[in-house]
Amino acid sequence: MPQEKVEVPISGKIISVDCKAGDTVKEGDILCVIESMKMENPIMAPVGGTIKEVGVVAGKNVNDGDLIAIIVY
Repeated sequence: MPQEKVEVPISGKIISVDCKAGDTVKEGDILCVIESMKMENPIMAPVGGTIKEVGVVAGKNVNDGDLIAIIVY
């Protein structure tokens, strides 16, 4: 099955995680919200499918390229 790795596009702090392993998401659904430079940036699913793995938790700092989630489609 093909899968899409969703990575952190900007360094910041995870404000909320809106998905968990096993969830079904549609393209454009919000996976998490990252605060960077005092702005909240929603990170959206690039494809529809099922969340295989979530690599972030609320309250943690993240860097470019860190894994947010793996979506199997």
